[in-house]
Amino acid sequence: MDTEPVPRGIDPSQAHPARRYNYWLGGKDNFAADRASAATVAEAFPTVHLSAIENRRFMQRAVTYLARDVGMRQFLDIGTGLPSAGNVHEIVQEIAPEARVVYVDNDPVVLVHARALLTGVRPDSLAYIDADLRDPDKIMNDPALLRTLDLDRPVTLLLVAILHFITDEEGPYEIVRRLRERLAPGSHLVITHAARDHLTPERYAANVEANERSGVPFRLRSRAEFARFFEGLELLEPGITSVLDWRPDGARRRPSVEDVSMWCGVARVP
Repeated sequence: MDTEPVPRGIDPSQAHPARRYNYWLGGKDNFAADRASAATVAEAFPTVHLSAIENRRFMQRAVTYLARDVGMRQFLDIGTGLPSAGNVHEIVQEIAPEARVVYVDNDPVVLVHARALLTGVRPDSLAYIDADLRDPDKIMNDPALLRTLDLDRPVTLLLVAILHFITDEEGPYEIVRRLRERLAPGSHLVITHAARDHLTPERYAANVEANERSGVPFRLRSRAEFARFFEGLELLEPGITSVLDWRPDGARRRPSVEDVSMWCGVARVP
């Protein structure tokens, strides 16, 4: 990608989580800075690419279950990242063509791809918002969101592999609370988050140091810290667990929980 024209508003010398995640998934929409940042993280956590892969597999299982078995028809995916096979709208609209999806991300490269993604899709069924999770009110009041989703009806809110980029000082629990306040009863919250509990103290310290050098602020959280995002909600079985263990499908060989080190949870808004 480095030899192609750089879209306006992008600093290719600054690593971005969406492009780094794209690299770990085997994509090509990333710059040298993203790959260097990814390599820095991998020094301390060599199986990070497995986390990205298993995280996405969990997301696909969760939205399939919610659309097919629960009957959810509205999805808000914040921190959607770069499109790749098995996007949320592809999964849910195959199950229910009338389903509606809004994507949110703050990376201009994602915006370029999103414009192409919207081509040929029913205009009222899919929207993209260029916004940051740190401004939840802007997201929930965006005209494109309000045209696409009916907030008086249940919505599935996806915060997949994004909250670990929100530092404690930026108020991650307050951000999630403000988003939850806008969700109607019967809505669902889907979250994944990098875990610290699966790491030895030595590996945890090495990860913290590597994350600081990577150029992308990153906060590993414990199971108890992760559980706080779901306070007052009704967790679906199997509750808070590794992304590997949430309603797994098939008998494929899986990596270890320690090598993936990602929490997940799906909960209903009462």
